[in-house]
Amino acid sequence: MRRTIALAVAAVGLAGCGVLPGQQGSGGESRSAAAAAPTPVEQQATAPAAPAQATQVIATREASTGAGDMYGKARVDITSLKRQGRTVTLNWMITATDGKVNMHNGMGTGTLDYTVSGVSLIDPVNAKRYRVARNGTGEDAKCVCSGTQGQFMEPEQASSLYAVFAAPPPDVTKVNIEMPMIGVFTDVPIS
Repeated sequence: MRRTIALAVAAVGLAGCGVLPGQQGSGGESRSAAAAAPTPVEQQATAPAAPAQATQVIATREASTGAGDMYGKARVDITSLKRQGRTVTLNWMITATDGKVNMHNGMGTGTLDYTVSGVSLIDPVNAKRYRVARNGTGEDAKCVCSGTQGQFMEPEQASSLYAVFAAPPPDVTKVNIEMPMIGVFTDVPIS
């Protein structure tokens, strides 16, 4: 008898919550229709997995960085320069190849600027330089870019960096990229 009462109470409770087929859910939707649609977990289990995205290098350069006992060599691989509306996002990877590489403050625009705000795009068609975007105006405006504070890399260590710029005109399909301490990459395609 107790078992029958317990099952009846459970059935009434589930029906009131809209869990049993044909019952109304708390939002007023029919559970029988909702039960036919896969849940997010079921969708995730049946959806094909997205292919792993390989990092494609579109430009590369070897450079010596630092000075004194912080001297080292690095390889810089530009992995994307992508136009998105009125902006362009630059992504790159720096890999230490020999000695200790000091990326602490050499790519910023000032002595205590621990960002990559010194990187710029050069539009050779219109003879124009694009500096890293800022999130406001005045002295408090921060660059829309990566920070490098504390990056002293040992051989084979890598750091992934980015910077956002105003986009050159649509007819500009390649730009030069100037990086402090690294040098200039020429004819880098914008995707």
